[in-house]
Amino acid sequence: MRDGMSQGEFSNNCATAFRNLGVQGGVFCSFGKFTAFPHGSSTPQNLQEGDVVLMDGGCSVEGYQSDITRTFVLGKPTQRQRDIWNLERKSQDAGFAAAKIGAACEVVDAAARKVITDAGFGPDYKVPGLPHRTGHGIGLDGHEWTNFVRGNKALIRPGMCFSDEPTVVIYGEFGMRLEDCLYITENGPKFFTAQSQSIDKPFG
Repeated sequence: MRDGMSQGEFSNNCATAFRNLGVQGGVFCSFGKFTAFPHGSSTPQNLQEGDVVLMDGGCSVEGYQSDITRTFVLGKPTQRQRDIWNLERKSQDAGFAAAKIGAACEVVDAAARKVITDAGFGPDYKVPGLPHRTGHGIGLDGHEWTNFVRGNKALIRPGMCFSDEPTVVIYGEFGMRLEDCLYITENGPKFFTAQSQSIDKPFG
């Protein structure tokens, strides 16, 4: 990555990397204050030193879909960026821990959301905070029923697969989202991918 890089250049580099691995895939990315919009913005963006970078995408392998999000900073993160990133990781961990066999899907959303609201954001689905579901089903389609969201009483069972992606949205500043997909085994949840270690080591 470099100062002045456009979203298009970054996304094209990622698509090329997927092709080099023998799969079709891609990412959408946002820079700076636009990372606060969970699904991006149509506003053209060019990367600047100190910007938060959010990349969200995946690929298809043998008909099955993947979905992953990483958030980091070009250059040295500020303490504010570090603190919110760490809060986001803590929220993701809480959601994972709550994804127990027999629990209702809404319990996962509540656990992840509580970490964020306990830090003074929200409450509920208000921003700054977590304005959307904590996760979605995934499989042959990138977004499948059922969701980790308030009001969903569906019970978690072995064989189900979900994303775990709470988000901390702060309009005018940035957003932080970490997304890894998990599958439910007979012994509980397991991640398909290794989580980000830190804002400085987003890819492990």
